[in-house]
Amino acid sequence: MRQYPRTLNILINELGKLPGIGEKMAQRLAFHILSITDREAENLSGAISNAKKSLRYCEVCGNLTDREKCRICEDESRETNVICVVESPQDVMAMERVREFRGRYHVLHGTISPMDGVGPNDLNLASLVIRLQAEPDVKELILATNPNIEGEATAMYIARLLKDTGIRITRLAHGLPIGGDLEYADEETLLKAIEGRREL
Repeated sequence: MRQYPRTLNILINELGKLPGIGEKMAQRLAFHILSITDREAENLSGAISNAKKSLRYCEVCGNLTDREKCRICEDESRETNVICVVESPQDVMAMERVREFRGRYHVLHGTISPMDGVGPNDLNLASLVIRLQAEPDVKELILATNPNIEGEATAMYIARLLKDTGIRITRLAHGLPIGGDLEYADEETLLKAIEGRREL
């Protein structure tokens, strides 16, 4: 790293740990932060600190919330008989952008990945099974994991795990690119994927 003052090097190093941020971008961000007012810097610092302190996972679905239940689980106008299983809270936001899905969600917080040492017990799967037992009106489970090796493996595992429950298990159609992430898909692609979901 260039010969910057130690505190600036630390800031650049910390910013460089963020996903998608390389060394040059970390330097740009650091210099931008140094150029803003003290008030703006405090607001940024406070927003990060408050988010870390106040956000937690919904006790029902695992989505991010600042209360016990997320706004989707609290929304009585949502359909209670369809649950869409996604990998992350970002995927919930992506699905909500479509504005067509009116069911509820369950967030796994990852996918099965033996190469990374992540197995079924490391995911938010046990609570899904308990939830399905406690909510007998659920008729369909949409598996909306990403269309990559880990996402497919996770979807197949869940389908096998719940095959004898009598619940219809569907998978998003492959309107999504293989190897892509839901988080970056546009609304039209997600809408077509929801409409074209198939039975597993």
